[in-house]
Amino acid sequence: MHIFIQALEKDIAEWLETNTDITEFYAASPNIMFSHIGERNVMSMVSGVSYALILICIIMVIVLRSVKLGLVSLIPNLIPIGAAFGLWGIFNGNVGISVGTATGMVLGIVVDDTVHFLSKYRRARREKGYTSEQAVQYAFATVGTALWVTTFVLVAGFMVLALSNFNMNAHMGIFTATTITLALIFDFIALPAILLKLEEKTAGKQGTENILTSTPN
Repeated sequence: MHIFIQALEKDIAEWLETNTDITEFYAASPNIMFSHIGERNVMSMVSGVSYALILICIIMVIVLRSVKLGLVSLIPNLIPIGAAFGLWGIFNGNVGISVGTATGMVLGIVVDDTVHFLSKYRRARREKGYTSEQAVQYAFATVGTALWVTTFVLVAGFMVLALSNFNMNAHMGIFTATTITLALIFDFIALPAILLKLEEKTAGKQGTENILTSTPN
């Protein structure tokens, strides 16, 4: 919506400049004010989330002591937010202050689920010596219930905001609840598949190297 308001403001300025002697003017209204605030908020959100993802990746690499898992952690953090924006674009199409603010907030919640799952997966692999399949099962057994219970509580809490008559609160609640739900679905379905696929490729490369090493000249 703010794009159309700013385009209208620009058209008015061009018309005044062409058809009148007015050289300088200031348009003022709540709609114009919030359109500019929303634009600045979205631009700040994009840069802020980008920096946050880089820092999150670095921290995950250090904590998990694995560059591979650190990079993998970006996938379940990015895709749910991107999917939520896609759904928001289909059903609403207006990215304003509320959605921009919710993006930074929801990123921290989504990262929390990923950290718990990957930390248990890494512990099972390195400390307990489990296979990748056993490690995924161990992660589900130890944190699976906690993840879906906390997600249910958070979604229920944010959906209360959806009942608000104030659109900014309602939009923030709907967008946040949608993103958290998509993040849990991705963590439970896609993330284990990615981990298993990566381990499968790693095992295949190691097997090929062992064969080449053991082959007599």
